[in-house]
Amino acid sequence: MTRKLNSLPEPPGNKGLPFIGETIGFFTDPDFNSKRLAKYGKVYQTNIFGNPTVTMVGAEANTFLFRNENKYVVSQWPKSTSILLGDLSLAVRNGSFHTSRRKLLYQAFQPRALASYIPTMENITDEYLQRWQQMETLTWYPELRNYTFDIASNLLVGTDGGSQTPLGELFETWCGGLFTIPINLPWTKFGKALRCRKQLLKYIEAIIIKRQQEDSLREDALGLLIDAKDEEGNSLTLAELKDQVLLLLFAGHETLTSAIASFCLLTAQHPEVMQRLRQEQQELNLSSPFTLENLKQMTYLEQVLKEVMRLIPPVGGGFRKVIEPFAFNGYRIPKDWSIQYQIAQTHKDREIYSEYDRFLPDRFAPDREEDKKSFSYIPFGGGLRECLGKEFARLEMRIFAAKLLQNYQWELLPNQSLDLIAVPTPHPRDGLKVKFRCV
Repeated sequence: MTRKLNSLPEPPGNKGLPFIGETIGFFTDPDFNSKRLAKYGKVYQTNIFGNPTVTMVGAEANTFLFRNENKYVVSQWPKSTSILLGDLSLAVRNGSFHTSRRKLLYQAFQPRALASYIPTMENITDEYLQRWQQMETLTWYPELRNYTFDIASNLLVGTDGGSQTPLGELFETWCGGLFTIPINLPWTKFGKALRCRKQLLKYIEAIIIKRQQEDSLREDALGLLIDAKDEEGNSLTLAELKDQVLLLLFAGHETLTSAIASFCLLTAQHPEVMQRLRQEQQELNLSSPFTLENLKQMTYLEQVLKEVMRLIPPVGGGFRKVIEPFAFNGYRIPKDWSIQYQIAQTHKDREIYSEYDRFLPDRFAPDREEDKKSFSYIPFGGGLRECLGKEFARLEMRIFAAKLLQNYQWELLPNQSLDLIAVPTPHPRDGLKVKFRCV
């Protein structure tokens, strides 16, 4: 078997410049992957973040990687990301540690917990919508960042108005360095983010210690973590608590902001979709308080949200590290190389998605369901590493969209760039300038 594997060629591609490889192009060229996909096919090699990297595109590739976690591959993040998330973060750990901690954290995202989050989500959503109505014209994306951060900081760590605290300001700078070249100098994004991480952890530590001293623990994610015990009955250390809280804030904020902004952009650009969304809301005639059950009745809204994340996935791909060499599609993938699986390119597969470059929510209607093939639709990743906060994100998106559609109108203002900046997550270059008013 080893001899047969060694006889196979490495995937085609270009390693680029010494040390940095093709990292600069990876960050600056929005068509980086599509160009290489067209030239080399669905499996090709490059060198990014200082590592030889094989990009594997499509449902078959995703199926192989997700089903062979811990056999041929393990999760990997770019060096800048793993350093800024922290050694103890669930995101950067593998094996039994990851499995046990994931089970523990999942309790904060079970249906009962999600149902308890609805009133807070509704209240914060109402506050922001009323504020935007008073503003009349606004640059929406930074406002949406504050909105999602306020919900995440409230529900996950019990901090009200988090975007207006030092926590919010530090978090913005920290996020800016997550996907960068890890050069620790005072003026680099990574260097600034590294300093902010230290300040963030100090701030989070104060929150944790204050909560530990309270007579009774609140039923949010932080309360759950403080009360948690591992298999040996030990509580989580302060250092681990801090890294997991930082991860929860990132997971409950950054990618969600991108998805909501994309919903606002695409529906404004497609009035026929907007009309159908409003019609569904009028026919259902649901009012607050929402429940998990009545939110599920918004079937066309669900199709639209799925299509938003297909066309503009909040995360373009993910990384794995090869722990055992393997063959795929006739190529040999060496040990210790990195793998990048592609979410964005998977969602553009013309063999699966008709008119893949068009915004067509009906592709997810019950009589079509173009995403039937396993792992052909993966906005939240898949397998053992599927996004832990997936249902939290979907719940917040549905509540936001329903309230927005029921009571408000928004129009894109002229003379702005709607080109998408991809890093750290996709968002319009000029911040999505809109005119906002009550229906």
